[in-house]
Amino acid sequence: MRKNRLGRSTVEVTELGFGGGPLGGLFEALDDETAAGALAAGWDLGIRYFDTSPHYGIGHSERRMGDLLRTKPRAEFTLSTKVGRLLVPQDPAGRMDEAFQVPATHRRVWDFSRDGVRRSVEDSLTRMGVDRIDMLFLHDAEKHFEEALRTGYPALDELRAEGVVGAIGAGMYHTGMLTKLVQEADVDAVMLSGYYTLLQHDALDDLLPACAERGVSVLAASIFNSGLRTAEEARSNLESFGVEIPDGVWADLRGEGLLDERAPVAA
Repeated sequence: MRKNRLGRSTVEVTELGFGGGPLGGLFEALDDETAAGALAAGWDLGIRYFDTSPHYGIGHSERRMGDLLRTKPRAEFTLSTKVGRLLVPQDPAGRMDEAFQVPATHRRVWDFSRDGVRRSVEDSLTRMGVDRIDMLFLHDAEKHFEEALRTGYPALDELRAEGVVGAIGAGMYHTGMLTKLVQEADVDAVMLSGYYTLLQHDALDDLLPACAERGVSVLAASIFNSGLRTAEEARSNLESFGVEIPDGVWADLRGEGLLDERAPVAA
């Protein structure tokens, strides 16, 4: 699978990545065996970029992803995770965790401070059992944007300068805030969740032009609205990814007003 370099960094990702949200039991409970099967299928079909977060299933996604990646040569894959929420142990008392169907053994504490970012990285490395993270994102900072920009970004920049991570950025759904980050900070990539797909073209107004001007890469996330869970779905999506789209399809979509004229399409 073809790889692309992110911004001005040396970090490369495969064109298609494996998003770890569903591995945390998003919307439906997910057992370890099914999660392992989906990850293994992605690897066997050529995916070498894996993204996760402490938020996803209060650590379950990171743990499950680490179970696979620890068995693979470290130089063969790219791994990203996110900061902004620390996980604090608590008594679940029979409760399940928010949208993630796992016992509420931890609670989330927002923290974009320097110390919070560094602690989050250490915790993630421990959960995954890997020696390093390639790319680090500020996560879901819409309601904490000024703090994330003021203290979170400098903490990420510091980690990049120290060589702890190779690339930095933010993962959010708000195109305006991501645009401000791109314009005011020195990031390598942004992860846009759900707002650049065949149905959503918002990013063409502000974010994509800003990224093009500043040399920042864009990762389109949640394009299936977090719907990937099993080994069978992984294979189906990989097969769909390889299908050649006839040029007439794009012309028809534009003719019906369903695809923005500014949207680039595959040649």
